[in-house]
Amino acid sequence: MRILFYNWVDYRDAEGRGGGVSLYQRNLIAALGARGGVETAFLSAGLAHDLTRRTPHVVTVDAGPSPRYALVNSGLIAPSHADFAGAAQLDHAATERAFAAFVDRTGPWDVIHFNNLEGLPAQVLSLRPRWPQTRFVLSLHNYYPFCPQVNLWFAERETCTDFHGGAKCARCLPAPPQPRPVRLAYAFAWSLSRRGLGPGTAFYDRLFRPCMSHAWRLARRVLKRRRGPETPAPPPAIGHQPPGHVGEPFARRRARMVALINAHCDAVLCVSDRVRQIALSHGIHAERLQTRHIGTAEAALWRTSQPRPRFLAPDGTLHLAYLGYMRRDKGFHFLMRALAALPEPQARRIRLTVAARAGDAEAMAGLAALRPRLAEVRHVDGYTHADLPALLADVALGIVPAQWEDNLPQVALEMHARHIPLITSDRGGAQELGRAPAFVFRAEDAQDLHRVLSRVLEGALQPAEYWARARPPTGMAEHLDTLLGIYAGDCTPARSRRTKGA
Repeated sequence: MRILFYNWVDYRDAEGRGGGVSLYQRNLIAALGARGGVETAFLSAGLAHDLTRRTPHVVTVDAGPSPRYALVNSGLIAPSHADFAGAAQLDHAATERAFAAFVDRTGPWDVIHFNNLEGLPAQVLSLRPRWPQTRFVLSLHNYYPFCPQVNLWFAERETCTDFHGGAKCARCLPAPPQPRPVRLAYAFAWSLSRRGLGPGTAFYDRLFRPCMSHAWRLARRVLKRRRGPETPAPPPAIGHQPPGHVGEPFARRRARMVALINAHCDAVLCVSDRVRQIALSHGIHAERLQTRHIGTAEAALWRTSQPRPRFLAPDGTLHLAYLGYMRRDKGFHFLMRALAALPEPQARRIRLTVAARAGDAEAMAGLAALRPRLAEVRHVDGYTHADLPALLADVALGIVPAQWEDNLPQVALEMHARHIPLITSDRGGAQELGRAPAFVFRAEDAQDLHRVLSRVLEGALQPAEYWARARPPTGMAEHLDTLLGIYAGDCTPARSRRTKGA
């Protein structure tokens, strides 16, 4: 079987972009290579741009046993918010031709598995009849087909449950996108990398990257000045919008994306049941959709770790851990406010470990404000998987306070697989790991989070209640068996519904 994987960023990106999807792609390709009988390749697009040869074309990044390619000069840039709802996200004839020529040249492929559509015009899906023996599979790791911000997160401050015919999209971004300077920056970075001066070299890390960071800060200041002071905008009109209204391009984008997926994807894989519900609500046909929790190498730890008998340490303290990013949509700012508002007797019994790169000024100030209130605050400025055993050695509870419908955070899997129970918000897929409602709080509701923490501190909630119905993490071998069945056309959505949760 020959499988071509696609994502907007190379899964071995030197700058570590792509988050959990890149990690998943690395694990998946390595596992397929170890199994044998499967040939894989990987294509990325949207980051590689060239100042000298302007037409879209594909180059070889690594000609190894599982070759990696980049589509250079795609008509759109990635990730999506850098070219927010740009017209090329739907159509760009030259990019579509470059993609088709590449598939013709390197094929035939049994499967093209899109881990995302960012970086390619969605119209490439309409090429499916050109290769009748090739199955198109799409994984929904985010909500890009429905939301150009990809996370259904409005104005960097709240979850978006209704785009009001596209009117909300028109005022979602704090500043308008600037794809031209972003493309130029990508072109310089690509040129440097091709000449051996990319990430990891002194020139790139000490000169180019600081200069670009400074340029972005200046650009943001200029854009904010042009935009003027932030004033609360009136809610967009609800209901029918007249033709030509400001939201029409966004409504058209969503409808077209959904139509292309329904017409040309053989399977749409949802990484959690919540993602499947959201995809259904946005019009993806039920017969296309399957819930398939991603395979993780962390699943091996499920067999070697043991649940703790109790949450509280002998001194009565509770050790919480937050892993990932200091972002609003991830719930970090909310968590800082919620912990700051805990009654003092409870706050003094909380020990908190935060493993995340330093965030914005508000995030860091919120963390600093907790130091005199909690029993302990430890900040680890970023981590690798090799650091996790030491980081989590005495953690009793993980907390995943997502404020957006986070598909299935990798950090949740990392803790859950080590038999560390999770307190989660009621948004996204993390809550499906424990399947324990007593450990779930209402997103954005600090008092409800306090309720859960109080029950733990009082001893009313114990680990056994979390593990009673918890879902074992999906191992890579099991995940590969499922994927190969989907690739062969043997695994239908109906079969998926019959076996789900088994």
